[in-house]
Order: sequence, then structure tokens, then C-alpha cells
Amino acid sequence: MTSAAARRTAVVTGASSGIGAATARKLAEAGFRVVLTARRKDRIEALAAELTAAGHAADARALDVTDRAAVDAFAAALMAEGAVHVLVNNAGGALGADPVATGDPEDWRRMYEVNVIGTLHMTQALLPALTDSGDGTVVVLSSTAGHATYEGGAGYVAAKNGARVLAETLRLELVGRPVRVIEIAPGMVKTEEFATTRFGGDEEKAAKVYAGVAEPLTADDVADTVAWTVTRPSHVNIDLLVVRPRAQASNTKVHREL
Repeated sequence: MTSAAARRTAVVTGASSGIGAATARKLAEAGFRVVLTARRKDRIEALAAELTAAGHAADARALDVTDRAAVDAFAAALMAEGAVHVLVNNAGGALGADPVATGDPEDWRRMYEVNVIGTLHMTQALLPALTDSGDGTVVVLSSTAGHATYEGGAGYVAAKNGARVLAETLRLELVGRPVRVIEIAPGMVKTEEFATTRFGGDEEKAAKVYAGVAEPLTADDVADTVAWTVTRPSHVNIDLLVVRPRAQASNTKVHREL
């Protein structure tokens, strides 16, 4: 991986925890200069310091991907520093698990804003630089939720469907240009915050998501797939990579040892 990534810059959104932080570590280890973005400045600064101390190139930029003016300013400053080669659109998340009849419209709006509009903001802002690099890659972290629905998940499913379609359409529109578009769709991933955030901090509800599942995916598992896809030869595009734990056959079919 290191030779393919030498002197290349990768931007990772939502890098303050979970899959984003793990992806930043994997790409740094692969030889990329990683630019960490997230709203929680203290966390990404700590991660950048950790990576720098380990001999990698990393820096932190506080950013809310739903703020278009902030995204444009970030992109302009970054492009002034040199080429940008990889954008990992990881910022996202789920809020609530209510049925359609009682779902909170504000939760739906917030999920769409970060999962879809945030991805659109970042992709639009950095696409000129990715194209100018002569070998750019856009990664969209969607979810298996974007490929199959389940009860109580409509808001999140709708948002991740939006992210999935954004990636599919962008790939069609960029054909012939030197930019790959990759979608990574993880299934059940156990991270420190995803389920807890979804259930408003209710740790008991969050624990039930993974109850009896011996080995759900970890953030590192997903980060491995991201690092593998972006370090393939330039002519190789991994259109879609669905990754689930062995115990999960679908969004609604999970083996639990209870």
C-alpha cells in the first residue's frame, strides 16, 4: 500500500471516532498524508498528534460538513496547499428507530443533512482538486441500510439510500475523467458511539443491537476495506463493497447466541 499512497493527501470526514478515526489511522499507515475533519476539534487534534508522533503525516481541521460556507473555505485552503487525491465521505449516522407513523421529522432532517447533503458539500467542493490530481478517488460510506429496508429504520434507510444514489450517479457522470467513485456499505458494526447516539444516549437500548452477536464488525474491519479499495491500481474501481459480519446474512437475519 505504501508505494501507492506515497506523497498523496486523503481527507477523512467524521474522523473524531469510530470508522472515521480508524480509516484515518489505516490511511496514514499506508503512507497518505491524512487531513482529519470533524466538528469535535479536540478529538481530531488528539488523533493528529497520535499519528504525527508515530511518524505519519496528519493534521486536523474542525469542520461541520453541513455548513457549506465552512466546507468551501476548508476546500480553498486545502487546495492552496497542493493536490488532493482521496476524499472519504464518512460523516453520518442514525437518529432514532421509530416507525414511520411516529418518527421525528427533525431526526429525519438531520440524518439527511449530514449523510447526504454533507457528502454532497464535500464532494462538490473537492471534486475540482480530485480531478486536477489526475488520479482522484471519492469514497462514500453508505450502509447496507441503503440497500434494504427494515422496520424502524425508514429515516436512516432513506438517508443512506440518498448517499448510495449520489455515489452511483456521480460514477456515471465522471466516467472518462481521472476520478474513481467507490461505495462501501457496512452491515452491523459495533463502535463506541453509533448505536448510543441513535438511541439518544440510552446504553441499554444500544447494547441490545449487538446482543448475542459474538463478533460484529469493528471500525478497523471497515477501515481495512477503505484502505484496500483506495490503494488498488488507478484503473481499478471498486464500485460497491458490501461488508457484513459472518453472523449477519441480511439487515433482518442475524445469528444471536442468547
